[in-house]
Amino acid sequence: MNWNDKGFLLSKHKYNENSLIAEFFTQEHGKISGIIFGGTSNKIKNYLQIGNKIHLEYNSKSENRIGYFKVEIINAFSPIYFEDPKKLSCILSAMNLIRILSAEAQKNQKLYDLIKNFYQILQDENWLKKYIFWELNLFREIGFQLDLKNLVEKKIVNNQVKYISKSSSKKEIPIFLIEKNDNKEELSVLLEGLKFISDFLEKTILKPNNISNPISRLQFINMLK
Repeated sequence: MNWNDKGFLLSKHKYNENSLIAEFFTQEHGKISGIIFGGTSNKIKNYLQIGNKIHLEYNSKSENRIGYFKVEIINAFSPIYFEDPKKLSCILSAMNLIRILSAEAQKNQKLYDLIKNFYQILQDENWLKKYIFWELNLFREIGFQLDLKNLVEKKIVNNQVKYISKSSSKKEIPIFLIEKNDNKEELSVLLEGLKFISDFLEKTILKPNNISNPISRLQFINMLK
């Protein structure tokens, strides 16, 4: 089985002294793993950063055996943020979410486009707020839509709008998650939004599928505090 494609690097692990096992989300073949011979060499390793867009030539003797990649850089996105640890951590978290939540070897153009849109979000001044909605879009594309408007009650408390969960917890939901405006939010409000999304991710997606809470995502959130 041989093909050419382009994809984003989701993970890499040392295979032996000179090679790596890498995982990509590709446009035409979905999530694919393979060996990169010479992947630890100075010529290649510098652009094999998580999140970079790579041209791939894939070869495998059969569908049941792991293949190998020949790689060439298309867009080096991650190095742009080497001096911005929060955004770099966000890249690691986002790519890891794609890795653990996407199906193996199944084309999904919407997920591929989500990754492309992710890098446009990072360039926005209001990037963190937009990233939260990016995660919600990711969950929706894998079949877990969070329809917040039907899960809350709108109340006026001391002349202020409040959205309260209809569940027994009666949690207050950050307004921006419901109204989806473009206003800038305080970091504390955005962190509340991330916490709410994290609870949904863990209870609805991760635990039922016996998936551990991604360390990269916890590190990203802790870095924001």
